[in-house]
Amino acid sequence: MDALTILLVVVALLLAGGYFWYVSLIRRRNGAREALSSIDVQLRKRHDLLPNVLKLAGRFMAHEKALLEEIVRLRSEAMQGYRPEVPEEVKAHLEAEAALQAAAGRLMVAVEQYPELRSVETMTEAQQTFTEVEGHIAAARRFYNAAVTDLNNAVEIFPGSLIANIAGVRRMPFFEIEEAARAPVNVDDYLN
Repeated sequence: MDALTILLVVVALLLAGGYFWYVSLIRRRNGAREALSSIDVQLRKRHDLLPNVLKLAGRFMAHEKALLEEIVRLRSEAMQGYRPEVPEEVKAHLEAEAALQAAAGRLMVAVEQYPELRSVETMTEAQQTFTEVEGHIAAARRFYNAAVTDLNNAVEIFPGSLIANIAGVRRMPFFEIEEAARAPVNVDDYLN
């Protein structure tokens, strides 16, 4: 073989390798977007459940009005649209959801202070449904974060970093729990 043939073979191999790496990056990005979509499905369930919980709780929890109003505001913020291809918008969306989750958790703890509210069968069912939805969100969050880890590793490690830069594939943010939600709940903070 002459030098030109060897050079063409090497170039062809590099191009083929680059193409397969590109395809791998796109698959990983699409996997992370699919996982984000799964989270959104579960979050929609939470968004649909919260107005009913708030209506029930509002009847009994008049002096918890600030918390109820905060949840309504946070729900509205969390339901804002975003573009999944823009990592900054995804991050803002996930942060809004984390804030809503923390406030909804405070509501569920506050509900425990009201025996007359806990005895309402509909509220008990709503609490059980809320707990179930939160479990589904946690599972979807784990799936999303695993997909994002895979994508971010591929985007950051050479030669993926070069190919990602050329292809416009960017890192995606993790769906993390805010620090307030990580802290243990002190029931004394909610008791009169």
